[in-house]
Amino acid sequence: IMFHVVRSEMAGCCHKSVQMQTPSWLSPLLIVALVTCFSQADAFVTGPSSLLFKSQPALLSSHRAPPLRTTWNMMSEDSITKAKEVLKYCESVYETKRRPTSTVTAGDLKIGSDHPITLQTMTTAMTTDVEGSIDQVMRCADAGADLVRLTVQGQREANACQEIKNGLLKKGYKTPLVADIHFAPKIAMQVADSFDKIRVNPGNFADGRKSFEEKNYDDETAYQAELDYIEETFTPLVLKCKENNVAMRIGTNHGSLSARTLSYFGDTPKGMVESAFEFARICRKHDYHNFLFSMKASNPKVMVQAYRLLAAEMYAEGWEYPMHLGVTEAGEGEDGRMKSAIGIGTLLQDGLGDTIRVSLTEDPWLELDPCSKLKAIADKQRETKVWTDAVPTWRETARNFKEFSQRQGDLPVQKEDDKIDLRNVLHRDGSVIQAVSLEALSSPDQLYYDLGCKTAVGMPFKDIATTDSLFLRQLPPIGADKERTALRRLQEVGVGILAPAAELEARPLDNSIAVLTLDEVKAGAKVPECAARTAISVRGDEDEATLAALEGNDAVMLLLNTPDGVSRVHASRRVFEFLKSKEIATPVIHHVVMDAPRDELVLTVGSQVGCSLVDGNGDGILIESPSNELEFVRTTSFGLLQGSRMRNTKTEYVSCPSCGRTLFDLQTVTAEIAEATGHLPGVTIAVMGCIVNGPGEMADADFGYVGGAPGKIDLYVGKELVRKGIPSAEACQGLIDLIKEHDRWVDPAEVVEEEEAKVAAERQHRGERWGDSCMHVDEGMGHKLVECSGRSAVHNVILSCVGWALALVDERTLHAKCR
Repeated sequence: IMFHVVRSEMAGCCHKSVQMQTPSWLSPLLIVALVTCFSQADAFVTGPSSLLFKSQPALLSSHRAPPLRTTWNMMSEDSITKAKEVLKYCESVYETKRRPTSTVTAGDLKIGSDHPITLQTMTTAMTTDVEGSIDQVMRCADAGADLVRLTVQGQREANACQEIKNGLLKKGYKTPLVADIHFAPKIAMQVADSFDKIRVNPGNFADGRKSFEEKNYDDETAYQAELDYIEETFTPLVLKCKENNVAMRIGTNHGSLSARTLSYFGDTPKGMVESAFEFARICRKHDYHNFLFSMKASNPKVMVQAYRLLAAEMYAEGWEYPMHLGVTEAGEGEDGRMKSAIGIGTLLQDGLGDTIRVSLTEDPWLELDPCSKLKAIADKQRETKVWTDAVPTWRETARNFKEFSQRQGDLPVQKEDDKIDLRNVLHRDGSVIQAVSLEALSSPDQLYYDLGCKTAVGMPFKDIATTDSLFLRQLPPIGADKERTALRRLQEVGVGILAPAAELEARPLDNSIAVLTLDEVKAGAKVPECAARTAISVRGDEDEATLAALEGNDAVMLLLNTPDGVSRVHASRRVFEFLKSKEIATPVIHHVVMDAPRDELVLTVGSQVGCSLVDGNGDGILIESPSNELEFVRTTSFGLLQGSRMRNTKTEYVSCPSCGRTLFDLQTVTAEIAEATGHLPGVTIAVMGCIVNGPGEMADADFGYVGGAPGKIDLYVGKELVRKGIPSAEACQGLIDLIKEHDRWVDPAEVVEEEEAKVAAERQHRGERWGDSCMHVDEGMGHKLVECSGRSAVHNVILSCVGWALALVDERTLHAKCR
């Protein structure tokens, strides 16, 4: 522990690879730590821990491996707590630097920090279909796969493995093959003679019954007895892989932790890591090191926390095994790519991960394109050193990677002299702000649609996924009645309008939000008279004196817009560290300016902004991407917030990517379910080809649709099986009925009626505000804005009647725009 404290303090003195003098007080403490280690330790090794088995195999083999013990026997509770305090999870939180690892060999492929990040996928053909499997492996390899995994669930599949391998070699394909093993130790032993790598799931490798039973372990003896059984079952495979030089992935899955692990750790990242370490200790006991880890989950936040904790524990143990990254059951399309980018991209930004897979409910070769793009984003971040060198030196103390906590920004409050309601320009669960051009403003009806507004008689109203505020670099001229009327109507329903202060001075817009740069704030720039609030644009590379201008400021939000040449991830961490230290609670909107194709935009934003959001740092997103349609940018923004588990605006689907175990056409069924249930925001539905990963895989889901047998579907509520063996043709309706039984269903017609009621209420509210504050006469009719104060009772009655009339009128028969 002393040695870790010293090492941590020395590392904290400087976060860059530059020379700095070690503080004088550290030298004596280091000597004490070293003397203590020499006097108490059984063995001592200097340098990277990999030297322990790379350069000194005799030392490892001669020193008897410790018996497998439970965590609480290894250290006292107080010692564990102290050790955790000095853990690190990556090489640097100040720059992207790959975590040093040993090298794992799978066939001719080298995996580890000394080699490029490798890409992999998994076939969906039945493994018993030899020709179909060969064809898919070749298509995946041609698309860029370095490694391809196949499911091997039984004897017939194991028998086909050697045929598949031989068939590929005859066609000139040497792509390493991975066998995906669950519940079947004997099958793993057989396939170790054919394939180059074995994936085992610690949660179910020794559970041949596929029982997924919940058990309570009341004493350490029962816990240890099961560990002994696992060692007995797993050791033959370890020795076989060591003899054949076959690689292994110890792949923990959030949904399939053993009953023993769940009993002591719960369904947590800590339990995931301990589950993997139980198997790793057996490998190390037999001097087998050709393995790597994975910690997959369908929830990106859980996945990121699990991998970071895994890395931290390996640093503490002195282990240097590589890691395979993936968000399991990510789904399809943009949503699947966004969730994968948030999870995988975040870890790659931290320098973690040596091989990756983007698990999509699509054909396997289609996974390689987003895979390669995520790798390219990480490579650029790591290799273009100017990105991090541009961020001033600082030290992180506030962020805790082991425990998630959401930073709470103060939402806008209404002031007595406000002429419009400004409380909704930001959303409590995460805000979406969109950049709008003058061209888009010239077509108001299309603009309202693109922003996600509901409309009635040409008037916009907010819906569940409507943009919260707009950002305009240019405002329409004073005489542009159509454009200014559109902006005013949006303001009236709570949509904020942001524009640069200089632009507001030149073309005033009442009740707007003036955006000033931090440099302008420091210089005491004047706020335009037409502005009701201010926002501050922050780059993240400002010096400390400039950042200090944020203190005592009453801005309604900060726009964090890192310029070219500055690392968004690390500049953002610096800004949030400063805000935390000064107790500044202004909401922070991540402002991204990027003109790129759709996939690249989704993956970049997911990686670089998701990295902050999964740490709880950020209150929303503003994407400027002129070449992409407004509607696409809006859905991407909401997808980022939902993928980061912030703001839920649509039905969430946890759908597996399919494999040879899948018992129905996953892509077709997923599309069918999405069409029938896509109008249920707040509901999460799991669509899984089989239950191999356990019902825990649906931990985030309210309802589950799972293949139970050929032509049969099992339905779940949470992790509980409630209906078994439903014919496939009836299963979708059965799912709908189940949702109705639990009062989570809303008929599409009711959704429309509810929206119409909201529109009517908004009309009434608008009429009342009209009567209370001011009457706007259509500028298109040649009139000007008339502000009313001290009105007579007659005026109030008339204006109230107008409001009620707007609320009650049947818009289907209304052909004129009434005001």
